[in-house]
Amino acid sequence: MTALQLSASQRIAAFAVGFKPTHLTEMHVQQCARALADTYAVALAGLNEQPAQHVFQYIATVQPALDETRYRASRGLARLWGRGRATTVELAALHNGVAGHALDYDDASSPMSGHPSVALLPALIALGEVRGVTGLRLAAAYTVGFEVLCKLGRAMAHEHYARGWHMTSSIGTVAAAVACAYLLELDEVRIVNAIGLAVAQTAGTRENFGTDAKPFQAGQCGAAALRSVLLSEAGFTASPAALDGPAGFMSMYSGGNGLTDELETLGQYPLELISSGIEIKKYPACYALHRPLDGILDLKREHAITLSNVVHIAVETSGGALVPLIRHYPKTGTEAKFSMQYGIAAAVADGQVGLASFTDEAVQRPAIQAFLPRIEARESACAMVPRWASVSITLKDGTALQRHIDALRGASQLPLTNEELSRKLADCIAFGGSTVKPASLLEVALDMERFTVSGLLDAVERPGADRSSSVYMHKEQ
Repeated sequence: MTALQLSASQRIAAFAVGFKPTHLTEMHVQQCARALADTYAVALAGLNEQPAQHVFQYIATVQPALDETRYRASRGLARLWGRGRATTVELAALHNGVAGHALDYDDASSPMSGHPSVALLPALIALGEVRGVTGLRLAAAYTVGFEVLCKLGRAMAHEHYARGWHMTSSIGTVAAAVACAYLLELDEVRIVNAIGLAVAQTAGTRENFGTDAKPFQAGQCGAAALRSVLLSEAGFTASPAALDGPAGFMSMYSGGNGLTDELETLGQYPLELISSGIEIKKYPACYALHRPLDGILDLKREHAITLSNVVHIAVETSGGALVPLIRHYPKTGTEAKFSMQYGIAAAVADGQVGLASFTDEAVQRPAIQAFLPRIEARESACAMVPRWASVSITLKDGTALQRHIDALRGASQLPLTNEELSRKLADCIAFGGSTVKPASLLEVALDMERFTVSGLLDAVERPGADRSSSVYMHKEQ
């Protein structure tokens, strides 16, 4: 059977089976390490948020979480990050994914129009922990999953997203299933079946943005992926044409867009992890806000801009950028994360946008609420990519200020430095009230090749632990 005769699932499975940890460069591992540190930290920040609290309560009703000492003696249980508890791998992925997306501060990817690491890492880390996987294989599995995410996203993002699907939880479930199947070294047939079982569970709607259901959709992505892979490992079957068959995923979810062109480049170097890169969020809000926020904050630093001396602010963006920003006059912190009006107003008022910007009290400030009608946002008729934003401010004295933003701070063109990332980690960890040391988190993550997944988590949670133990690995060749 030729490559063109293979189904999309079979071509993806062939790529995954053929990819080896030795194919990784140091840059691939470092990208994964930074994503891991960022995702873990934003999950700690999200632990006290309503979605994470509710899912923790839910777990207690269906599978009581064990304390850490009991879990170590019980095979097959994975940690609930930051809680000193453990549960099944599916429920751990659900909880950690919900916490990781509760504040909408986790990283993003333009090709997939969603959040790659929260789709991949909660499932991969839970599975890697209970199966004794090495940090290097975890990095390879993440790289494989990221590659699949971006190819699927490039093939279907505009149509799929326009129909109302939440990309993180739809294509994220498929890519996470491939990544987890790779982690377990499943054969091609079982990977194909895992993809089909993942397709059976893909969902998530943009209508839920600004509610607890959005982080649930991200957490459910990892739980569903694990369910798919573990069932496939046990022998469950699915259609090899689940992705691209006449009644398959592409036909149903994306108007019949083809995958062939994108799969032609699957696994070609530079891999997507390098060529498109991970976009680590600088602000804890919907990614569609970030370019305008960069522009407004630059103008705020350069000029004496206040709420009282601004008459009007106009924001123009590339096509499709405003689709997720559905809350024009928010009343809660959760709603405000999807509001162009609030993000701009908070930046003008405070000169910064951080975790404290999205409390209910901050959003409900009378001066902010009164300012919201002065902000206008519109999309250009141009394509979705390349993405850009333009900000125009009119002051009371007639002064007109403008800033155009192409490259985004935190994106691959302007990545956060390790120092900037460390500051974000510290803010997240302090916000969540965790005792994890920010410097230790980044240091351990950047050294992930030398740990098992379980050992890596031990080192993060107990930075003074002896690293000469069996969980501290020699670098794989």
